[in-house]
Amino acid sequence: MTRTRILLSAGGAALALAATACGGGGDTGGPVELTFWHGYTEADGDVLEGIVDDFNESQDDVTITTEVKTWASIDDSLLTALSAGEGPDIVAMPAERLPVYADKGAFAELDDFYADESSNTADLVEGAASMVEVEGTKYGVPTGFVPLAVYYNTALFEAAGVTEFPQTWDEWVATAERLTVDEDGDGTPEQYGAVLPDHATVANGLWPSLFYGNGGNIVEDGKAVIDSPENAATLEYWRTAIVDGQISPTGVDGIGADELFSAGKAAMTVGGPWMASIAEENGIGYEIAAIPAGPEAQAASAIGVSMGITVDAGDEAQAAAEEFFAHFLNDENAAAWSLGSGWPPLRTDVPTEAVSANPVVVSLTEMSDLGRPLLPGVVNSVDVLAAVDELTQRAMAGEDVDALLAEAQAEIQAALDE
Repeated sequence: MTRTRILLSAGGAALALAATACGGGGDTGGPVELTFWHGYTEADGDVLEGIVDDFNESQDDVTITTEVKTWASIDDSLLTALSAGEGPDIVAMPAERLPVYADKGAFAELDDFYADESSNTADLVEGAASMVEVEGTKYGVPTGFVPLAVYYNTALFEAAGVTEFPQTWDEWVATAERLTVDEDGDGTPEQYGAVLPDHATVANGLWPSLFYGNGGNIVEDGKAVIDSPENAATLEYWRTAIVDGQISPTGVDGIGADELFSAGKAAMTVGGPWMASIAEENGIGYEIAAIPAGPEAQAASAIGVSMGITVDAGDEAQAAAEEFFAHFLNDENAAAWSLGSGWPPLRTDVPTEAVSANPVVVSLTEMSDLGRPLLPGVVNSVDVLAAVDELTQRAMAGEDVDALLAEAQAEIQAALDE
């Protein structure tokens, strides 16, 4: 049986994809052979390779070969590879990109897989499961879901006499002011209380987290909702703290924020699990805390990664890939992947003692319920996030907030309508 020919749009060009049902090694009498693209290059990559090797050794019917690429190269080359019939059978990517490819017909539907009790998906973290869903259909399996958190320099806190981490926005700003040091009085602090980048933030999630905290959002039910009184108040509040209070530099992106924190020039930063490694590599003692609560809520944008089965996989290959997904999510591997990657468990039924050996995982697991998937199901996430980036950078530069929100509203709605 041959799959229906699927038309994909890539860079304005229509790409025709066709995949046969047998996939990998289906006609050879040997094992089904699957190719798996992913971008895990640190310790998490080693753990993933171990899980793949264990799966290959556990049975004789399926063999998975991994190809490690950068996340950017996966994004750049996937459609071209699929159109040439040279794409992977399984691919992992940042979760906000999955709807883009699902909409183009690049991923197989997985609702039947989720309905099977043996899939090990019944106890997935709700937010993690929702980020792989587009218009009610699931197209992937999560490999990571973690809310952004505050990583703070304990030595700088001690030097400033700060003994407790702030719990609210007002406390957060007051603490950052205590930690900001301008020794020569030239108006440019040598040490900032926090570094809150105004564009290209880590996983694009800082400003959505702040919007959530004041009851705002970016997209709801497929409609742009960024132009709201709540978001206007959020931008004004943080502009006052950042620009007038000088608790954070302006014009900094996510990479610059990591550099300031790793150099000991910022006492607090918002990031993901990798910040623990960055701190340790630079000899910085640190603790992890949840993003303080805003006036309306305590919430954080969550970083997500998911893996899907592409149209290059036929029916037999899809069944084989689903077998691997269930293996990845089983009791043992759910804990092993969390411990090795530094991300909280993807399943809510993983006991605390199973991950207690990694204090970073323990800390992040405690705040997992604060995580919200970024733009779940939004197909044109790139243009939506670009509009948010422009909004926040220009707002911190002093432009009129109401005018900027109206402009962002129009741009985001246009992106949603494409």
